[in-house]
Amino acid sequence: MLGTAQFATPAFAQSTTETQAETPAATASAAPNPAPVHPELAGVFEQFGGVAGLTALNEEFMALMLADPRLEPYFRNVDHPRVTRQLTEQFCAVLGGGCTYSGRDMVEAHAAFKIERAHFNALVEVLQVAMNKRGIPFRAQNKLLAVLAPMHREIVND
Repeated sequence: MLGTAQFATPAFAQSTTETQAETPAATASAAPNPAPVHPELAGVFEQFGGVAGLTALNEEFMALMLADPRLEPYFRNVDHPRVTRQLTEQFCAVLGGGCTYSGRDMVEAHAAFKIERAHFNALVEVLQVAMNKRGIPFRAQNKLLAVLAPMHREIVND
């Protein structure tokens, strides 16, 4: 995690030079779906406050990642509004909120970065802090984390 490389996380940190041509529709991949829909979690989606609540959560999440010395170097040069939007899309989709995720698959998005389990764990820790600050119920947090946790297989690559 040291150095000046960007740290990409579940659709979190994409370069400001990324084009729309690099979205999943244009880059077919055999990688697992980065936003598998779980309609059974629609009640959890509401506990997050719907799309507006997820947007506020991800704005808080981005601010905390930028304030965290373990993560800041990897988010410094990304398009923050785009990453926030794609995080919101991803979380909304997996929570059965009816959103469509427009980012890349996790393997492709992270292939150029050396991401260790410690980096993934730091990001999860910061996400938990953001969810606590937003007052999201603990059980709802755990349901989202349970859906996102298997993504470590596509993200951790070092």
